Amino acid sequence: MARKSPPSPVVQPKVPLTANQLQKGIDRLEQRISDLDAFDLNTLKSGTSPELQALERSIEDTLERYFGVNTTAAIRYKAAQELHYHQMVWVSGMPEPNYKAHTKTNIEAAKALLGQAINALKADLEDLGPSLLTPATKASSSAGSSRVFLVHGHDEAVREAVARFLEKLGLQVIILHEQANGGRTIIEKIEHNSDVGMAVVLLTPDDVGCKAGGQVEPRVRQNVLLELGYFIGALGRDKVCALRSGKVEIPTDFAGVVWTEMSGEWKTALARELKQAGYAIDWNKVMG
Repeated sequence: MARKSPPSPVVQPKVPLTANQLQKGIDRLEQRISDLDAFDLNTLKSGTSPELQALERSIEDTLERYFGVNTTAAIRYKAAQELHYHQMVWVSGMPEPNYKAHTKTNIEAAKALLGQAINALKADLEDLGPSLLTPATKASSSAGSSRVFLVHGHDEAVREAVARFLEKLGLQVIILHEQANGGRTIIEKIEHNSDVGMAVVLLTPDDVGCKAGGQVEPRVRQNVLLELGYFIGALGRDKVCALRSGKVEIPTDFAGVVWTEMSGEWKTALARELKQAGYAIDWNKVMG
């Protein structure tokens, strides 16, 4: 009588995660990749080391936390925790395998799989929609980003000066009118391009206005005020840097928040704010 094959394990459903859990998963997977980059192949002895074993357990734990056990995604990324090289056949007298080279290959493959896992969580996070993401989650998801949103009015000279300085620092400058519309409204375009680590807002005297019966004074454009408020709410005040050029009325709701005059050492001040927000700043480029 033929022996029955054991039943295949039932594939479990996808693990439901909140926005904060998704972001933590992204952060932890990125840390696992950093751990792999930092691994010293010279610690290997006969193809293994306590550090390599600890890395495998750490990756296994992180994948289980955010993709479950025996789910489709867990099965897809499972090979990322298999860092050791195991020779299939070995005969006495054969030369010892090049464990360093084989382990390095396994590590690169693991990094690629973990990168795919990160992209999967980012897609799930995006599917939740901007309305379900808290400011802290949005700011966290853009930590370490090289993207900066530049809010500006009609002063093209100021806009270009700031944009070129940011690009000189190696940052990607997001200027709204340069982004594809994709059938979106203005506010939808702002939301779509708000995955940045910081917003730089240029307060330039492009309009004039006053209260009824008052004296007409220079003001910033209304779109600049709208986007200023949006990014304060989306990223938090510490991730918004305002640069004021010329004599311009500051909104009363913005009073008490620090801004920088562009007539002084604005580049150094802006670089400090960027560094505080988590960007890597090359001070030689700032001073150069």
